Formats: sequence, structure tokens, C-alpha cells
Amino acid sequence: MAAAMTDSITPDRQPKRRRPSWRSTTFAAVTLILTLLIIAVGLVALASGTGAIPLPYEMFLLEQRMPIVFRAHMITSALALVFIPVVIAIRHRHSWHRMLGRVVGAFVVAGGLTALPVAIFSDSSPAARTGFFVQGLVWMYLLAKGVAAIRARERARHAQYMVAMFAVTTGAIWFRLMIGTAIALHMPFEPIYAAAAWLGWVVPLSIVVAFPQLRSGLFTATTLPSPQAVEMR
Repeated sequence: MAAAMTDSITPDRQPKRRRPSWRSTTFAAVTLILTLLIIAVGLVALASGTGAIPLPYEMFLLEQRMPIVFRAHMITSALALVFIPVVIAIRHRHSWHRMLGRVVGAFVVAGGLTALPVAIFSDSSPAARTGFFVQGLVWMYLLAKGVAAIRARERARHAQYMVAMFAVTTGAIWFRLMIGTAIALHMPFEPIYAAAAWLGWVVPLSIVVAFPQLRSGLFTATTLPSPQAVEMR
């Protein structure tokens, strides 16, 4: 009788396994895809900037015109693209986050400043050149606002500006995907190129601005040491 009662209640005492929600599964899948794209585009940009792989003809002409500025732009922008997610990932390790964040900030400044002359002297259409030029300005503006926010110890605003800056950085990925798709489908190149120069960074920036939960999801439970803790160090 006791054995029967034990058999009947044991299954009820077993903890139920929680199935992952569709939101967590979707977020994990998107994160994985974005990580692979960042690595791929970053490595190609680094290889192009260092001369390890040949440049497309249009970029080759631009590199011949301003070799130092163009290569500096390619390398520093690629390093910023690769390391910004790392800075976000180690946000709870405050000393490492601060140190690597300063390094990445230098990459963003260098990549943004060199993006301006590259855009001006490019052989692209005026619309495309303007898109690249404005992207460089917005990129550096968001960095400056993020730095000002963290110096004022406004952690939430700092997180917002950094995620927005990362969204602008991913424009390098979406631009290449749109151009590659246009070439594969034999679509008109010039109008697609000009549109991609704007949509590549405006769309992801608009998404993170329109959906604040994306920003809060990345920085959930983000904490910075209190002033007292800093003084004790």
C-alpha cells in the first residue's frame, strides 16, 4: 500500500522542465546569425584594408587616390564592428568594460573621421556619398553622447546611445547584403547602391529607437560601481 502511494506521488514531485519561450529562442537565433555576419564582414574588411585580399574595382580606385586614409578607415571600422559586441558582452566586468570601451571608442572616432573624406572623394553618386558622410557623423555623435552620459553616471542613457551606435555600425553588414543581393538578382546597381548607403544604417537605428525593449534586453541588470566603491578601490 505504501509502495503504491509512493509510486503515485513521485511523478508529481518531479520538477517540471521549463521550455524555452519563442522570444528567447528567436533572440538566440538572431544573436547567432548577427555574430556570424559580424565576424564574416569584419574579417573581410580587415583583409581588404591590409591588402590580404583584392579590393573591388571602385574601392581600388579610391584606395589609389587616398591609400592611407582609405586603409585606416577600413581597418578601424572593421575593428569597431567586431569589438563593440564584446564590450557589450563584458558590461558586468566594469574594469574590462571600461578599458575595452575606450579602445573601441578610439576605433569609432578614427573610423568616423576617415569616413568623411572617403565619402567626399568617392566615385559614388551624390546620394550615396551623402549617406556615407552622414553615417560617419551620426556614428561619432552617438559615441560622444554615450561618453557624456556615462561620465554623468546616467547608465540607462549610456546604454541607449551605445546600442544605437552599434546599430549604426551594423550598417556595414546590411549595406553589403543589399549590394550583393542586387548584383545576384541583376537589379539596377546605382539606385540600389545609393539606397543601401542610407537604409543600411538608418533602418537598424530606427528599430532600436522605436523598440526600447531591444536596448533594455541587451543591458538587463547592468550595474556600475557606486562612487563609494570607486573610492575604496
